Amino acid sequence: MLNLLNDGEDMKVYTSSPMDLGNSSILNQSSPDSLFLLSDRVCMKTLHLESTLSALSLYDYQVNAEVRGREVAQTFNANPLLPGVILLGEGELVGMISRGRFFEQLSRPYGLELFLKRQIQVLYRFTQIEYLRFKSSVTIVAAVQGVLSRSPDLLYEPIVVEIAPGTYRLLDVHQLLLAHAHIHELATELLQKLYQQLEVANQELHRQATLDGLTQVANRRMFDRYLSQQWDRLTEEKNPLSLLLCDIDFFKGYNDAYGHQAGDHCLQQVARVLKECGSRREDLVARYGGEEFAVILPNTFADGAIAVASRIRKALATLHLPHRNSTVCDRITLSIGIATVIPTKHDSLERLIASSDQALYRAKQEGRDCSICHEN
Repeated sequence: MLNLLNDGEDMKVYTSSPMDLGNSSILNQSSPDSLFLLSDRVCMKTLHLESTLSALSLYDYQVNAEVRGREVAQTFNANPLLPGVILLGEGELVGMISRGRFFEQLSRPYGLELFLKRQIQVLYRFTQIEYLRFKSSVTIVAAVQGVLSRSPDLLYEPIVVEIAPGTYRLLDVHQLLLAHAHIHELATELLQKLYQQLEVANQELHRQATLDGLTQVANRRMFDRYLSQQWDRLTEEKNPLSLLLCDIDFFKGYNDAYGHQAGDHCLQQVARVLKECGSRREDLVARYGGEEFAVILPNTFADGAIAVASRIRKALATLHLPHRNSTVCDRITLSIGIATVIPTKHDSLERLIASSDQALYRAKQEGRDCSICHEN
Protein backbone atom coordinates (compact mmCIF):
# COMPACT_ATOMS: atom_id res chain seq x y z
CA MET A 1 0.00 0.00 0.00
CA LEU A 2 1.35 3.43 -0.88
CA ASN A 3 1.57 5.92 1.96
CA LEU A 4 2.63 9.55 1.87
CA LEU A 5 5.61 10.08 4.19
CA ASN A 6 8.04 12.92 4.84
CA ASP A 7 11.68 11.98 4.23
CA GLY A 8 12.90 15.49 4.82
CA GLU A 9 11.66 18.89 5.81
CA ASP A 10 10.61 19.82 2.28
CA MET A 11 10.39 16.39 0.68
CA LYS A 12 7.13 14.68 -0.16
CA VAL A 13 7.60 10.98 -0.85
CA TYR A 14 5.40 8.07 -1.82
CA THR A 15 6.68 5.01 0.00
CA SER A 16 5.89 1.37 -0.69
CA SER A 17 5.79 -0.73 2.49
CA PRO A 18 7.73 -4.01 2.21
CA MET A 19 5.38 -6.95 1.63
CA ASP A 20 5.33 -10.37 0.03
CA LEU A 21 3.94 -9.94 -3.47
CA GLY A 22 3.23 -13.54 -4.33
CA ASN A 23 0.92 -14.66 -7.14
CA SER A 24 -2.16 -14.02 -5.01
CA SER A 25 -0.95 -10.74 -3.51
CA ILE A 26 -2.59 -7.54 -4.78
CA LEU A 27 -1.71 -4.06 -3.58
CA ASN A 28 -4.46 -1.92 -2.16
CA GLN A 29 -5.72 -0.03 -5.17
CA SER A 30 -6.80 3.09 -3.35
CA SER A 31 -4.79 4.96 -5.97
CA PRO A 32 -2.32 7.60 -4.76
CA ASP A 33 -3.43 9.85 -7.63
CA SER A 34 -5.35 12.29 -5.44
CA LEU A 35 -2.56 12.47 -2.86
CA PHE A 36 0.00 13.03 -5.57
CA LEU A 37 -1.97 15.80 -7.19
CA LEU A 38 -2.56 17.51 -3.85
CA SER A 39 1.11 17.32 -3.01
CA ASP A 40 1.96 18.59 -6.47
CA ARG A 41 -0.22 21.67 -6.03
CA VAL A 42 1.26 22.43 -2.61
CA CYS A 43 4.74 22.22 -4.09
CA MET A 44 3.90 24.50 -7.00
CA LYS A 45 2.81 27.29 -4.67
CA THR A 46 6.15 27.28 -2.88
CA LEU A 47 8.51 26.85 -5.82
CA HIS A 48 11.04 29.54 -6.68
CA LEU A 49 14.10 29.97 -8.88
CA GLU A 50 16.41 28.20 -6.42
CA SER A 51 14.06 25.31 -5.59
CA THR A 52 15.74 21.91 -5.57
CA LEU A 53 14.56 18.41 -6.32
CA SER A 54 13.88 17.90 -2.61
CA ALA A 55 10.85 20.21 -3.01
CA LEU A 56 9.15 17.81 -5.43
CA SER A 57 7.08 14.68 -4.86
CA LEU A 58 9.36 11.67 -5.06
CA TYR A 59 8.51 7.96 -5.26
CA ASP A 60 10.10 5.41 -3.00
CA TYR A 61 9.74 2.12 -4.85
CA GLN A 62 12.89 0.10 -4.60
CA VAL A 63 13.37 -3.65 -4.58
CA ASN A 64 16.18 -6.09 -4.21
CA ALA A 65 17.60 -6.91 -7.62
CA GLU A 66 16.78 -10.60 -6.98
CA VAL A 67 13.00 -9.97 -6.73
CA ARG A 68 10.97 -11.72 -9.41
CA GLY A 69 9.61 -9.70 -12.32
CA ARG A 70 6.06 -10.77 -11.48
CA GLU A 71 6.13 -8.86 -8.20
CA VAL A 72 7.24 -5.68 -9.93
CA ALA A 73 4.54 -6.13 -12.59
CA GLN A 74 1.84 -6.46 -9.93
CA THR A 75 3.06 -3.34 -8.16
CA PHE A 76 3.04 -1.36 -11.41
CA ASN A 77 -0.47 -2.60 -12.28
CA ALA A 78 -1.82 -1.63 -8.89
CA ASN A 79 -0.11 1.80 -8.85
CA PRO A 80 -0.36 3.47 -12.23
CA LEU A 81 1.56 6.57 -11.11
CA LEU A 82 4.77 4.73 -10.30
CA PRO A 83 7.27 5.86 -12.93
CA GLY A 84 9.74 3.03 -12.36
CA VAL A 85 11.56 0.83 -9.91
CA ILE A 86 14.95 1.24 -8.21
CA LEU A 87 17.09 -1.91 -8.00
CA LEU A 88 19.32 -2.48 -4.98
CA GLY A 89 21.92 -5.14 -4.35
CA GLU A 90 23.50 -5.55 -0.93
CA GLY A 91 22.34 -2.03 -0.08
CA GLU A 92 23.96 -0.49 -3.14
CA LEU A 93 22.25 1.06 -6.15
CA VAL A 94 22.27 -1.39 -9.05
CA GLY A 95 20.14 0.55 -11.49
CA MET A 96 16.65 1.68 -12.44
CA ILE A 97 14.01 0.36 -14.83
CA SER A 98 11.28 2.72 -15.98
CA ARG A 99 7.70 1.60 -16.12
CA GLY A 100 7.65 2.07 -19.88
CA ARG A 101 10.79 0.00 -20.47
CA PHE A 102 9.53 -2.73 -18.17
CA PHE A 103 6.25 -3.25 -20.00
CA GLU A 104 7.94 -2.80 -23.36
CA GLN A 105 10.09 -5.86 -22.65
CA LEU A 106 7.14 -7.85 -21.33
CA SER A 107 5.13 -7.12 -24.48
CA ARG A 108 7.78 -8.59 -26.76
CA PRO A 109 7.57 -12.21 -27.96
CA TYR A 110 8.26 -14.53 -25.03
CA GLY A 111 8.69 -11.49 -22.78
CA LEU A 112 6.33 -12.85 -20.13
CA GLU A 113 8.06 -16.22 -20.11
CA LEU A 114 11.52 -14.65 -20.03
CA PHE A 115 11.11 -12.04 -17.33
CA LEU A 116 8.11 -12.63 -15.05
CA LYS A 117 9.58 -15.69 -13.36
CA ARG A 118 13.18 -14.46 -13.37
CA GLN A 119 14.91 -11.96 -11.14
CA ILE A 120 14.32 -8.33 -12.09
CA GLN A 121 18.07 -7.83 -12.55
CA VAL A 122 17.91 -10.14 -15.58
CA LEU A 123 15.55 -7.72 -17.31
CA TYR A 124 17.76 -4.81 -16.23
CA ARG A 125 20.88 -6.38 -17.69
CA PHE A 126 18.95 -7.11 -20.85
CA THR A 127 17.82 -3.49 -21.33
CA GLN A 128 20.85 -1.64 -19.91
CA ILE A 129 19.19 1.76 -20.43
CA GLU A 130 21.23 4.62 -19.01
CA TYR A 131 19.57 6.68 -16.32
CA LEU A 132 20.14 10.06 -14.70
CA ARG A 133 21.05 10.34 -11.04
CA PHE A 134 21.02 13.63 -9.17
CA LYS A 135 21.47 14.66 -5.57
CA SER A 136 18.35 16.15 -4.04
CA SER A 137 20.22 19.45 -3.63
CA VAL A 138 20.35 19.94 -7.41
CA THR A 139 18.08 22.77 -8.55
CA ILE A 140 15.05 22.01 -10.66
CA VAL A 141 16.40 24.25 -13.41
CA ALA A 142 19.72 22.38 -13.53
CA ALA A 143 17.96 19.00 -13.50
CA VAL A 144 15.83 19.99 -16.49
CA GLN A 145 18.97 21.00 -18.37
CA GLY A 146 20.37 17.53 -17.72
CA VAL A 147 17.14 15.86 -18.85
CA LEU A 148 16.98 17.85 -22.06
CA SER A 149 20.59 17.02 -22.89
CA ARG A 150 19.69 13.34 -23.26
CA SER A 151 18.62 11.75 -26.52
CA PRO A 152 14.89 12.13 -27.31
CA ASP A 153 14.10 8.45 -26.66
CA LEU A 154 15.33 8.87 -23.06
CA LEU A 155 13.55 12.15 -22.40
CA TYR A 156 10.79 10.72 -20.22
CA GLU A 157 12.90 8.18 -18.35
CA PRO A 158 12.44 8.83 -14.59
CA ILE A 159 15.31 10.27 -12.58
CA VAL A 160 17.00 8.65 -9.60
CA VAL A 161 17.34 11.20 -6.79
CA GLU A 162 19.82 10.59 -3.98
CA ILE A 163 18.31 12.24 -0.91
CA ALA A 164 21.04 10.94 1.42
CA PRO A 165 24.05 8.66 1.01
CA GLY A 166 22.64 5.28 -0.01
CA THR A 167 19.01 6.53 0.01
CA TYR A 168 17.30 6.90 -3.34
CA ARG A 169 13.93 8.01 -4.69
CA LEU A 170 12.35 8.28 -8.13
CA LEU A 171 11.18 11.48 -9.79
CA ASP A 172 8.68 11.48 -12.62
CA VAL A 173 10.07 13.68 -15.42
CA HIS A 174 6.59 14.97 -16.22
CA GLN A 175 6.35 16.44 -12.74
CA LEU A 176 9.85 17.91 -13.11
CA LEU A 177 8.87 19.62 -16.37
CA LEU A 178 5.65 20.96 -14.82
CA ALA A 179 7.65 22.40 -11.93
CA HIS A 180 10.14 23.93 -14.35
CA ALA A 181 7.30 25.51 -16.35
CA HIS A 182 5.96 27.04 -13.15
CA ILE A 183 9.41 28.37 -12.25
CA HIS A 184 9.75 29.77 -15.78
CA GLU A 185 6.44 31.55 -15.31
CA LEU A 186 7.65 32.96 -11.99
CA ALA A 187 10.90 34.06 -13.62
CA THR A 188 8.97 35.77 -16.39
CA GLU A 189 6.81 37.61 -13.86
CA LEU A 190 9.92 38.58 -11.90
CA LEU A 191 11.62 39.89 -15.04
CA GLN A 192 8.53 41.91 -15.93
CA LYS A 193 8.51 43.43 -12.44
CA LEU A 194 12.23 44.16 -12.70
CA TYR A 195 11.74 45.79 -16.11
CA GLN A 196 8.92 47.90 -14.68
CA GLN A 197 11.09 48.90 -11.70
CA LEU A 198 13.95 49.67 -14.08
CA GLU A 199 11.66 51.79 -16.22
CA VAL A 200 10.48 53.72 -13.16
CA ALA A 201 14.09 54.14 -12.02
CA ASN A 202 15.12 55.36 -15.49
CA GLN A 203 12.24 57.82 -15.54
CA GLU A 204 13.27 59.09 -12.11
CA LEU A 205 16.90 59.41 -13.23
CA HIS A 206 15.74 61.28 -16.33
CA ARG A 207 13.57 63.53 -14.18
CA GLN A 208 16.42 64.24 -11.79
CA ALA A 209 18.78 64.89 -14.72
CA THR A 210 16.42 67.37 -16.37
CA LEU A 211 14.75 69.12 -13.41
CA ASP A 212 16.04 71.74 -11.03
CA GLY A 213 16.02 70.14 -7.61
CA LEU A 214 14.72 73.17 -5.72
CA THR A 215 12.01 74.53 -8.02
CA GLN A 216 11.08 71.32 -9.90
CA VAL A 217 11.08 73.11 -13.25
CA ALA A 218 13.48 72.25 -16.07
CA ASN A 219 17.16 72.85 -15.39
CA ARG A 220 19.62 74.69 -17.63
CA ARG A 221 20.65 71.51 -19.45
CA MET A 222 17.05 70.73 -20.32
CA PHE A 223 16.51 74.35 -21.36
CA ASP A 224 19.42 74.20 -23.83
CA ARG A 225 18.27 70.87 -25.26
CA TYR A 226 14.61 71.82 -25.62
CA LEU A 227 15.33 75.24 -27.14
CA SER A 228 17.58 73.58 -29.74
CA GLN A 229 14.91 70.99 -30.55
CA GLN A 230 12.22 73.64 -30.98
CA TRP A 231 14.52 75.80 -33.08
CA ASP A 232 15.14 72.92 -35.50
CA ARG A 233 11.46 71.97 -35.64
CA LEU A 234 10.16 75.49 -36.16
CA THR A 235 12.84 76.17 -38.77
CA GLU A 236 11.27 73.41 -40.85
CA GLU A 237 7.71 74.55 -40.09
CA LYS A 238 8.53 78.28 -40.52
CA ASN A 239 6.62 79.12 -37.35
CA PRO A 240 7.51 81.63 -34.59
CA LEU A 241 9.43 80.94 -31.40
CA SER A 242 9.33 83.26 -28.39
CA LEU A 243 11.56 83.34 -25.34
CA LEU A 244 10.99 85.07 -22.00
CA LEU A 245 13.87 85.70 -19.60
CA CYS A 246 12.59 86.58 -16.11
CA ASP A 247 14.63 88.00 -13.23
CA ILE A 248 13.41 88.43 -9.64
CA ASP A 249 13.95 92.06 -8.73
CA PHE A 250 16.46 92.73 -5.93
CA PHE A 251 16.62 89.05 -4.95
CA LYS A 252 19.93 89.44 -3.12
CA GLY A 253 18.30 92.02 -0.90
CA TYR A 254 15.42 89.59 -0.31
CA ASN A 255 17.86 86.92 0.90
CA ASP A 256 19.58 89.44 3.14
CA ALA A 257 16.29 90.50 4.69
CA TYR A 258 14.51 87.17 5.07
CA GLY A 259 17.21 84.50 4.94
CA HIS A 260 18.09 81.84 2.43
CA GLN A 261 15.27 79.47 3.40
CA ALA A 262 12.75 82.20 2.63
CA GLY A 263 14.67 82.86 -0.57
CA ASP A 264 14.29 79.21 -1.59
CA HIS A 265 10.57 79.39 -0.85
CA CYS A 266 10.31 82.53 -2.96
CA LEU A 267 12.01 80.80 -5.91
CA GLN A 268 9.57 77.91 -5.60
CA GLN A 269 6.57 80.26 -5.59
CA VAL A 270 7.83 82.14 -8.66
CA ALA A 271 8.45 78.84 -10.48
CA ARG A 272 4.90 77.72 -9.70
CA VAL A 273 3.46 80.94 -11.14
CA LEU A 274 5.54 80.57 -14.30
CA LYS A 275 4.37 76.99 -14.81
CA GLU A 276 0.75 77.98 -14.36
CA CYS A 277 1.05 80.78 -16.91
CA GLY A 278 3.15 78.83 -19.41
CA SER A 279 0.72 75.97 -19.25
CA ARG A 280 0.52 74.69 -22.83
CA ARG A 281 1.94 71.25 -23.35
CA GLU A 282 4.69 72.52 -25.62
CA ASP A 283 5.71 75.43 -23.33
CA LEU A 284 8.75 74.94 -21.11
CA VAL A 285 9.63 76.76 -17.89
CA ALA A 286 13.26 76.46 -16.79
CA ARG A 287 15.50 77.80 -14.08
CA TYR A 288 18.05 79.71 -16.11
CA GLY A 289 20.42 80.45 -13.25
CA GLY A 290 20.24 81.86 -9.72
CA GLU A 291 17.11 84.01 -9.57
CA GLU A 292 16.56 83.94 -13.33
CA PHE A 293 13.95 81.85 -15.11
CA ALA A 294 13.22 81.25 -18.79
CA VAL A 295 9.99 80.44 -20.57
CA ILE A 296 10.12 78.87 -24.06
CA LEU A 297 6.95 79.51 -26.07
CA PRO A 298 6.90 77.62 -29.40
CA ASN A 299 4.41 78.71 -32.08
CA THR A 300 3.95 82.03 -30.31
CA PHE A 301 4.20 85.47 -31.92
CA ALA A 302 5.35 88.56 -30.01
CA ASP A 303 1.86 89.68 -28.98
CA GLY A 304 1.17 86.24 -27.49
CA ALA A 305 4.48 86.30 -25.59
CA ILE A 306 3.70 89.80 -24.26
CA ALA A 307 0.32 88.53 -23.04
CA VAL A 308 1.98 85.61 -21.22
CA ALA A 309 4.46 87.98 -19.56
CA SER A 310 1.60 90.17 -18.41
CA ARG A 311 -0.26 87.18 -16.93
CA ILE A 312 2.90 86.13 -15.09
CA ARG A 313 3.38 89.54 -13.46
CA LYS A 314 -0.30 89.79 -12.47
CA ALA A 315 -0.35 86.25 -11.03
CA LEU A 316 2.80 86.95 -9.01
CA ALA A 317 1.27 90.15 -7.65
CA THR A 318 -1.68 88.20 -6.26
CA LEU A 319 0.68 86.17 -4.04
CA HIS A 320 1.72 89.34 -2.15
CA LEU A 321 5.15 87.99 -1.27
CA PRO A 322 6.55 90.81 0.93
CA HIS A 323 9.93 92.37 0.00
CA ARG A 324 10.97 95.22 2.26
CA ASN A 325 14.36 95.65 0.53
CA SER A 326 12.85 96.31 -2.89
CA THR A 327 13.05 99.89 -4.16
CA VAL A 328 10.22 99.46 -6.67
CA CYS A 329 7.53 97.68 -4.65
CA ASP A 330 6.83 96.25 -1.21
CA ARG A 331 6.39 92.78 -2.69
CA ILE A 332 8.26 90.38 -5.00
CA THR A 333 8.26 91.52 -8.65
CA LEU A 334 9.77 90.38 -11.93
CA SER A 335 11.58 92.05 -14.78
CA ILE A 336 10.95 90.21 -18.04
CA GLY A 337 12.74 90.36 -21.39
CA ILE A 338 10.86 89.09 -24.45
CA ALA A 339 12.16 88.13 -27.88
CA THR A 340 10.42 86.50 -30.84
CA VAL A 341 11.83 85.14 -34.08
CA ILE A 342 10.82 82.88 -36.93
CA PRO A 343 13.86 80.57 -37.03
CA THR A 344 15.78 80.10 -40.26
CA LYS A 345 18.87 78.14 -41.23
CA HIS A 346 20.73 81.43 -41.62
CA ASP A 347 19.88 82.54 -38.09
CA SER A 348 20.87 81.10 -34.67
CA LEU A 349 19.16 80.44 -31.38
CA GLU A 350 22.04 82.25 -29.65
CA ARG A 351 20.74 85.45 -31.26
CA LEU A 352 17.29 84.76 -29.81
CA ILE A 353 18.77 84.36 -26.31
CA ALA A 354 20.86 87.51 -26.75
CA SER A 355 17.80 89.49 -27.90
CA SER A 356 15.78 88.33 -24.90
CA ASP A 357 18.68 89.18 -22.59
CA GLN A 358 18.95 92.67 -24.10
CA ALA A 359 15.22 93.18 -23.51
CA LEU A 360 15.62 92.04 -19.89
CA TYR A 361 18.47 94.54 -19.44
CA ARG A 362 16.24 97.33 -20.78
CA ALA A 363 13.44 96.30 -18.39
CA LYS A 364 15.84 96.71 -15.48
CA GLN A 365 17.09 100.01 -16.83
CA GLU A 366 13.55 101.33 -17.10
CA GLY A 367 12.78 100.74 -13.42
CA ARG A 368 12.15 96.96 -13.14
CA ASP A 369 8.74 95.37 -12.41
CA CYS A 370 7.95 95.46 -16.11
CA SER A 371 8.32 93.50 -19.34
CA ILE A 372 10.06 94.71 -22.51
CA CYS A 373 9.86 93.10 -25.93
CA HIS A 374 12.93 93.21 -28.16
CA GLU A 375 12.31 94.89 -31.48
CA ASN A 376 13.85 93.01 -34.43
